[in-house]
Amino acid sequence: MNTTWLHTASPLPDLVLGASLYFPPIFKAFLLGLVFWLLVHHLLRDWMYSGDIWHPMLMDLSIFVITVSGSLWLLASW
Repeated sequence: MNTTWLHTASPLPDLVLGASLYFPPIFKAFLLGLVFWLLVHHLLRDWMYSGDIWHPMLMDLSIFVITVSGSLWLLASW
C-alpha cells in the first residue's frame, strides 16, 4: 500500500492561514468609517436630535455612508 500521499503537504492549512490574514479593503474602510462616524455622531448628536433635523436616523445613515466613503478614499490614496 502506497501511503506517500499522506505525507505530502496539503494546501488546506495554507488556505486557512491565508484567509485569516487577508482582510479585504472594504472591511478596513468600514471599520475606519465606523470610528469616524462615532466621532462625528458624538459631536453632532445633540443638534441632530434637538428637532432641527426632519429625520435624524436618515442623517445618521448618510453621515455613516459619507465616513465610509471618505475612509475608503483615504485608504486608497494612502
